[in-house]
Amino acid sequence: MKLSIILVNYNVKYFLEQCLYSVRKSIKDIEAEVFVVDNNSVDGSIRMLEEKFPEVILIRNKTNEGFSKANNQAIQQAKGEYILLLNPDTIVEDNTFSKIINFMDGNPKAGGLGVKMLDGKGKFLPESKRGLPTPAVAFYKIFGLAKLFPKSKLYGKYHLTYLDKNTIHKVDVLSGAFMLLRKTVLDEIGLLDESFFMYGEDIDMSYRITKAGYDNYYFPETRIIHYKGESTKKSSINYVFIFYNAMIIFAKKHFSQKNARLFSFLIKMAIYLRAGLAIINRFISHIFIPLLDAVVIFAGILLIKDYWEHNIIYTDGGHYPYIFIAVALPIYILIWLLTIYFSGGYDRPVKKIKILQGIFIGTLIILVIYSLLSEEYRFSRALIILGAMWAMIALLLIRYLLQSIKIGKTQIGFDTSNRFLIIGEQKEAERVADLLKKTTLNPGFIGLINSKGNEENNNVFIGHIGQLKEIIPIYKIEEVIFCARDIPADLIIDKMSELNYSEVKFKIAPPESLSIIGSNSINAPGDLYVININSITRTKNRRNKRMLDILGSLSLLLVSPVSVFIVNNPIGYFFNVFRVLIGRYSWVGYATVDKDDIVKLPLIKKAILEPTYAFKNRKNEAEAISRLTLLYARNYKFTNDLNIIYKGFKSLGKKSIDLLPKNPK
Repeated sequence: MKLSIILVNYNVKYFLEQCLYSVRKSIKDIEAEVFVVDNNSVDGSIRMLEEKFPEVILIRNKTNEGFSKANNQAIQQAKGEYILLLNPDTIVEDNTFSKIINFMDGNPKAGGLGVKMLDGKGKFLPESKRGLPTPAVAFYKIFGLAKLFPKSKLYGKYHLTYLDKNTIHKVDVLSGAFMLLRKTVLDEIGLLDESFFMYGEDIDMSYRITKAGYDNYYFPETRIIHYKGESTKKSSINYVFIFYNAMIIFAKKHFSQKNARLFSFLIKMAIYLRAGLAIINRFISHIFIPLLDAVVIFAGILLIKDYWEHNIIYTDGGHYPYIFIAVALPIYILIWLLTIYFSGGYDRPVKKIKILQGIFIGTLIILVIYSLLSEEYRFSRALIILGAMWAMIALLLIRYLLQSIKIGKTQIGFDTSNRFLIIGEQKEAERVADLLKKTTLNPGFIGLINSKGNEENNNVFIGHIGQLKEIIPIYKIEEVIFCARDIPADLIIDKMSELNYSEVKFKIAPPESLSIIGSNSINAPGDLYVININSITRTKNRRNKRMLDILGSLSLLLVSPVSVFIVNNPIGYFFNVFRVLIGRYSWVGYATVDKDDIVKLPLIKKAILEPTYAFKNRKNEAEAISRLTLLYARNYKFTNDLNIIYKGFKSLGKKSIDLLPKNPK
């Protein structure tokens, strides 16, 4: 066996699928085996692998074992002369593996090899080649000197920016996203250090290779696309602590005690700085728009109040009591903001109707509460109604303003002006175009480009792949989608690098897939287009389900003097109400007939009732229960939960649902 390829997967099904398609093409004429180690994914990755890649050797972990341990599990079974550690968020060229094997065969002192990596826009990723992060190198990186002086051999050591990115070089550190290792070297120096859970293991392994007398090579004669998640990960507090603590582990392991202490001090400074920035960034991104709404509503109602009290109510002098401004008005605003949130008014893209709906519902709630108050706290119905009208106008104006100045990633509705090109042969290009239309994007223009480089089928195509540079500006294209079935990966990468339009995004559609993948980041959901089913895990549905659980539980408490005579288990009824209220359980959820079915469904809370309660004559056949549960998850509506609760009312005191036996009698 010449090559063993190992991928560690954790809930990145669509990226894994695309990666494996490219791997399958690249190993066509090579004696190779492919391992996927799954760290307890719940996104359907296992089912996808079994259906589309039966040749893959699958290792299934019951918990997330981390990157190092998962790779070691496969390395211990691997038979290849070379071991490739490959991220699932990558795409390799059709001749990548033959090129790297030929280079390693010709360089027996090469212990490891990395390649030229590009992001989702075809731009070079500097971490393709790295230096050893000594205390001095870390200092230059943390305090920005490496960025200021990239060509300096002193300051540019972190990413070796002074080395030509198009030339083969010996380097200190390889990237874990694509790390080719000679098996005999691994046998000599040992496997990945499992004390590194997610980051730092590639630096440790690279350093051990060079300490053993072997060389690490940066090999730019083949390229991969790496949809790295740095743009979102680096704003994550969890990322900051995991990454920098991995650096501390490395320092303590390999540096002298003095250098390790210095390195740890620098790293801890970086942790506090980056964690502080991450907290501020997260707080601002979540609170900015609601806070702006609150300030604008408050200011507007104050102006309305001043006019109303001076010209309508207190024409002879006087004013509303201070408690109106200090207490009542903030409560009104809080209710409006909450009802906007629960109506979906803060979801992206912004839907105007959801904002108006939220304010309308909030106004009704405020008026109901107002009518129940004593006379001294009833300040003015007119101000509530006028305030609601102001809120409707002001909040919409805020959204349009934010969208026009591009602050807060505000987009009102789906952008119907998005213009797409799809490059491929006719059958596949039309399939991808149909897929695009079925997403929530509602594209304004879709043009098909012939991938063969000729002008066949002019009635279908607006041009061919050789005319892309002219077509993009003429048709004002914003996104280009390559059909991976028809276009080799190296040609896709070539075109992404050639078409240097800053505003154009590139995406790739794997064959026979319901996904279109692109962008710089594996974590950017707006750049992953998937057929839109009304899944139970959509933000709106999760919120509605939780609201139903809370309001339903409170309602069940109110009617408990009557319902205790109806339900089968009154004590269990109250116990379940409490468990649902605190969020441990939901009233309605899945019933699975086999533990293996869990991976096919989105992850939700355990439940009291399941979908079969919607039917009078409940069927206990495993196939029927499994089918109903799948339909419930894929086509969720909160009204379905209401119906199930109504039909299964007598059973609301039962124990929560456990897994049913495979063959229930």
